[in-house]
Amino acid sequence: MEWQNEQPSWLLRRRVLPQHTDHGGVMWHGAYLAWLEEARVEALAASGLPYAALSARGLELPVLTLQVDYRQAVGHGELVELRSQVQPRRGLRLPWISRFMLSGERLAAEARVELALVRRQGAGLQLVRRYPPELELALQRLIDGPGKSC
Repeated sequence: MEWQNEQPSWLLRRRVLPQHTDHGGVMWHGAYLAWLEEARVEALAASGLPYAALSARGLELPVLTLQVDYRQAVGHGELVELRSQVQPRRGLRLPWISRFMLSGERLAAEARVELALVRRQGAGLQLVRRYPPELELALQRLIDGPGKSC
């Protein structure tokens, strides 16, 4: 899973608020995770499949793996651009790569997240091997990036 410079990325802009920082004014690691989730939910909505609609059908996209490589501290008040790319599925895994950028071009952190589509079955979960057609279409839109249509 590698960042593709030629592939358009989904964009989420956020300013680091006091609630996102530790005692030293540096962005807290938990804030990165919350922003990663927000970026995924926003990209899904922009691709035509709001997460709420997915969930209403009994489907969820839980995180299977998560890796964050921190490169530079992010401080209170800084503007962060979170750029995300969706990669083609690898078996049941749906990989995302996200970059936390400062001042447009300074890489602060890079995250790799793998999700899986599951269906709620009573109290349990079942892996979904074949995506419903509208989800396949949304997935292709996610992979293509913003501004493209299938």
